[in-house]
Amino acid sequence: AIWKCGFGNFGQQYTLRSDWNRTWYTDKPDLTECFQNTVLVWFPCVYLWLLAPFYALKLYCHDCGCIRISTLCTAKTVLGFLLASFGFVDHTNLTLTHCRTLSPSLSLTLPLSPQVLAICIIQLERIRGCRSSVFLFLFWVLAVVCSLVPLRAKIQLVMYENPCPVKDASFLSKMLFWWFTGLVVKGYRTPLEAGDLWNLREEDTSDKIISDLEEEWTTECAKLLQKHEAERIHRKYCMILPCSLFHPYPLSNSLLLGFMNEEDAPLWKGYFYATLMFLLSCLQSLFNHQYMYTCFTVGMRVKTAVMGLVYRKSLVINSASRRTCTVGEIVNLVSADTQKLMDFVVYFNAVWLAPIEIALCLFFLWQHLGPSALAGIATVILIFPLNGFIAKKRSKLQVQMKFMDGRIKLMNEILNGIKILKFYAWEKAFLEQVLGYREKELKALKKSQILYSISIIAFAMFGVYVLIDDKNVLDAQKVFVSMALINILKTPLSQLPFAMSTTMQAIVSLKRLGKYLCSEELKDDNVAKAPLNGEGVLIDNGMFSWTKEGPPCLKRINVRVPQGSLVAVVGHVGSGKSSLLSAMLGETEKRSGSVSIKGSVAYVPQQAWIQNATVQDNVTFGREKQKTWYQRVLDACALLPDLEILPAGDSTEIGEKGLNLSGGQKQRVSLARAVYRKADVYLLDDPLSAVDAHVGQHIFDKVIGPKGVLRNKTRVLVTHGMSFLPQADLILVLVDGEITESGSYQELLSRHGAFADFIHTFASNDRKESVTETAAQREVIIAIDEQTFGSHQQAIHHVNVNFVPLLQVPGGPVRLEMYMEYFKTIGMAFIIPIVFLYAFQQGASLTYNYWLSLWADEPIVNGTQVDTDMKLAVYGALGFAQGIAIFGTTVAISVGGIIASRHLHMDLLKNVLHSPMSFFETTPSGNLLNRFAKEIDAIDCMIPDGLKMMLGYLFKLMEVCIIVMLATPFAAVVILPLAILYAFVQSFYVATSCQLRRLESVSRSPIYTHFNETVQGASVIRAFGEQDGLPTGDLTQSKLSPQLIGLSSLDNRRWLAVNLEFVGNGVVLAAAILSVMGKDTLSPGIVGLAVSHSLQVTGILSWIVRSWTDVENNIVSVERVKEYADTAKEAVWTVEGSSLPLAWPQTGTIEFQDYGLQYRKGLDWALKGITLKIQEREKVGIVGRTGAGKSSLALGIFRILEAAKGAIYIDGVNIAEIGLHDLRSRITIIPQDPVLFSGSLRMNLDPFDTYTDEEIWSSLELAHLKNFVSNLPDKLNYECSEGGENLSLGQRQLVCLARALLRKTKILVLDEATAAVDLETDTLIQSTIRQQFEDCTVLTIAHRLNTIMDYTRVIVMDKGHISEMDSPTNLISNRGQFYRMCREAGLV
Repeated sequence: AIWKCGFGNFGQQYTLRSDWNRTWYTDKPDLTECFQNTVLVWFPCVYLWLLAPFYALKLYCHDCGCIRISTLCTAKTVLGFLLASFGFVDHTNLTLTHCRTLSPSLSLTLPLSPQVLAICIIQLERIRGCRSSVFLFLFWVLAVVCSLVPLRAKIQLVMYENPCPVKDASFLSKMLFWWFTGLVVKGYRTPLEAGDLWNLREEDTSDKIISDLEEEWTTECAKLLQKHEAERIHRKYCMILPCSLFHPYPLSNSLLLGFMNEEDAPLWKGYFYATLMFLLSCLQSLFNHQYMYTCFTVGMRVKTAVMGLVYRKSLVINSASRRTCTVGEIVNLVSADTQKLMDFVVYFNAVWLAPIEIALCLFFLWQHLGPSALAGIATVILIFPLNGFIAKKRSKLQVQMKFMDGRIKLMNEILNGIKILKFYAWEKAFLEQVLGYREKELKALKKSQILYSISIIAFAMFGVYVLIDDKNVLDAQKVFVSMALINILKTPLSQLPFAMSTTMQAIVSLKRLGKYLCSEELKDDNVAKAPLNGEGVLIDNGMFSWTKEGPPCLKRINVRVPQGSLVAVVGHVGSGKSSLLSAMLGETEKRSGSVSIKGSVAYVPQQAWIQNATVQDNVTFGREKQKTWYQRVLDACALLPDLEILPAGDSTEIGEKGLNLSGGQKQRVSLARAVYRKADVYLLDDPLSAVDAHVGQHIFDKVIGPKGVLRNKTRVLVTHGMSFLPQADLILVLVDGEITESGSYQELLSRHGAFADFIHTFASNDRKESVTETAAQREVIIAIDEQTFGSHQQAIHHVNVNFVPLLQVPGGPVRLEMYMEYFKTIGMAFIIPIVFLYAFQQGASLTYNYWLSLWADEPIVNGTQVDTDMKLAVYGALGFAQGIAIFGTTVAISVGGIIASRHLHMDLLKNVLHSPMSFFETTPSGNLLNRFAKEIDAIDCMIPDGLKMMLGYLFKLMEVCIIVMLATPFAAVVILPLAILYAFVQSFYVATSCQLRRLESVSRSPIYTHFNETVQGASVIRAFGEQDGLPTGDLTQSKLSPQLIGLSSLDNRRWLAVNLEFVGNGVVLAAAILSVMGKDTLSPGIVGLAVSHSLQVTGILSWIVRSWTDVENNIVSVERVKEYADTAKEAVWTVEGSSLPLAWPQTGTIEFQDYGLQYRKGLDWALKGITLKIQEREKVGIVGRTGAGKSSLALGIFRILEAAKGAIYIDGVNIAEIGLHDLRSRITIIPQDPVLFSGSLRMNLDPFDTYTDEEIWSSLELAHLKNFVSNLPDKLNYECSEGGENLSLGQRQLVCLARALLRKTKILVLDEATAAVDLETDTLIQSTIRQQFEDCTVLTIAHRLNTIMDYTRVIVMDKGHISEMDSPTNLISNRGQFYRMCREAGLV
């Protein structure tokens, strides 16, 4: 039941739902917020207002005389007024917080406040002589009872929620960021965990931000950041204030130096000027950090909003656009480009503020120096175009991003297809490709860094030219006020190129994001959801293609599917069966005609898409669990036996891409998801090909067939299984994208067309083949594929419901070894010159400043100073030397950083590629991608930049301390305690900061994994209409949300900066006061030098800690990249000096000697005591129940798993003693899952370029692909999209066959390789294998028994050992296990 509140759209359309699951059917009953805020509030009020007139009438009629005003009456009245005023304040607060959503009708309740009425009734009762009032007593009882529920809710909120304290912080606490101290102290005492972080404020949550931006985006696509521009503009006052406060510095400095020159000035003035300087420093700190805080918060919101837009776009992008951008590129948009937008928001203001600051500085310089300031102005005018030119050049070098995209895309594919790489020994070829991208990326980065160094020189030399005018006398006041102004000028001048560069990068990123966000979406009118007359699906004269310009994949399609009927779609590989279902889903480009579907749709894709969630979540897919229906669905989809095996039943978490499920289990979970939906139309893309024949029959009978749970639904089934066709109401035969025949099974047979021939040829082959349990052995099918069975036993043994290991967050500060590791990769030869250059640079700077102070103290003779030319020459030379040193240090650190990142990336790549398969099965690809994207990016750019800044400022600080102590040795007394305080604050900050950074890294990986998953399953998500049901909240609402951690890091930085700058301001105060005290003994020149340098301390201190922390935070990336150095590795790829003959294996004999296999030590044996010899040219079939050890044999031969005991000999060579590549490149497998990589078809067949085109064409001809490839636009150079998505599953399987034909090794292993192809293609493949591999040894792990009936031998596996082995005819005559299987398959 839904009760409308009747008061507009208060809150989220304030609808009162009697949500029984929340209020009644639960252990912890609660009322909805809407109910609490309306019904419970209004109930006592309604009682009072309705009955008050009647009560007043009663009192009017019964007058017992007036009662005098007593203390009790006064107390009641005062309390009543207090309650009324609280109510008024509460209501005002509610109105302000919900000003947009509050409806006027609700506001009317304010003047009708019941407390006011209650006071009036109290007074009326007193006047009419009523001493006790039942009426008011009942009202107060009702009011108290109704307010208990909201009170309980508020108490729970305080107890269990962890609200951000900034809401309730005082003004001073907000300004000084003291509200954050609690978390800093906590982080210092114990490593922070996700649960310690505060909840996000509502305005910072992704849902709120994304919905705001989405409104803006839909109204105006071109102006991406319009929403946030407005938010930024009204914050700019914060920056203009520090801008105006910047310039009293030189003024107060000037006043202090003037005081020093006046011999008879009273001391109090000196102290006044010193205090003024201190207060101005403090004010500047406060305003500056409030501005930075605001900018970063807005930047974080922009980043979150754009991330959400990209995520939502990935759910609605059409197939043509999807093919132009890979998963890697989309992940990069989310990781790198959104970060660049955030930086833009933070630093953009410098683009227009820096020129204003520069103008003000130059104006003050003109006032001080007159015309000689023109030299400075001229230099600035020259610097601007130079900087503009450099920024433009650097933005062109952003091609580095393009190479990074390519590298990440390739890594994504390598991780997805790692099994194939290992089987074919292709790791080296792909390693070279990745390193090719990497070299280009580093080349662009190096050029960019050197250009940046050139831009820095100009500022360093700038100071040299400003004071050149020998006609002017330089006194301390002029020199040091000008110097202070020049120091102020350095900040905007150094910020400007950075801001311009950030802006350029943001423009590049905006273009990339704009291109993606403006790419074409699926049209809503592709499929009409019209009510049809008796039809479930109707396609009228349809023509469809995958792209607008591309050739049509389906033409002249006319389909009428009667409601509630079962339609089977049959045809060869690549004939357009899956495309037909895509057309019904609206996934293809509709060229002409119309498509209509009645009601809701559920879709089962050919390759099951499984979420990294529990089995139950995968089946319910966002819907509530209905227990009886859920059990019925699991039973129908034959999932109940599987759930008994899984450690936590249906609460077991499935690994990424369904890693801990076999192919058949994944397909059944995918089918169960569709059945659970109770949709009107079911589109089933060959769901029975991945399951064993008897399970397929069970599913057909219980789910799809005329007696299944879907019997009254409209079902369109693509199938290669002939046995199901007689039960279909309608059969569509597809040939080359056209429907050539349609009708019922009998009708088509009677026509004697192509379909009838096809049936007669293959019907005999397709009886109910079964490689499963026999009637005699009705055991539970342990349907965990051996490959996954062992590698996931760990989960089973430890009854760990989370399959993927939880991400570990290491605690404590960064270990010193990480720094040593980083510096070791750079090399000492580089580090010593860098330190020397820094020392030289700072020495030059110190001498240059000291020289200036000596010059200023020179006595004036006849209105001029002596030897000005010589002094000027020395001054210029020192400035020039400093400039050269600065250029040297920047270039050296940049080059050193690139050397380190090249080594670290190479090590990471080699470590990952050398890892065994079990590593990839238990490590989410999101984690690995994060290492290759974000962590390597940090090592490329962040660490060198941080080191540059840290070393620069560290040496600068030493220079300042030396100068201040030279001037006033007493300053040491102040500097020492301030240094201790500084170290104390710093240690608190660094501990918390590093832990937040680690949490952020960990929180990012699941986002990439989720993104990856969503992009790959977009068609399923759309088919189920769950685009909004998978909110971006999944990405960001957890306790480990990157926004939450990002905002915490930001608060942490501000907390530190404000506290440190107050320490720095203490140094300014100390220097100034000590100078005033020593007025009689100190020269103005040295005082000017000390004070102007002490003014820089604040900035220097905060920059040191910021850069130090940046280095600390980013060195964590080195730690995370190095993490995989210590994981288990495979054996070596090639053995040096191996005596293996080039033509090995020459005969192809395989011998197992007491061979045993375990997936991990301590687990059950997957294979035990296998002893057999396979002769050359022998054809051996391997059969057995799922879980019997069939695939384990193949894994053993390829050494994907190493032998636990015994050995395998191929041509008399023990395979454990040769290199993995020597072994894997000399034998071939055609795997169960066909994997292709993005790149040309030729690269997919021959990545090492070892074969000629003729050889490749002949292998394609033998694989029955020649016609298909020769009709492609680019023939062999045809670009396969990511994962080979632009080829059908069957065509991909044939490409894998072509690979095998090309290698033509003496041993071939077929791992259920024809599961995804139709029977005709299967027969073609089998005949090709028989002819082409006639003189080879062939091992076939059989799915269809008829394929191995003419083999020389059949091995029947059972529970890891050989139960029977002989020729098929002998085994049948022995009437053992094989005979029972054949009998079930209808072959005997």
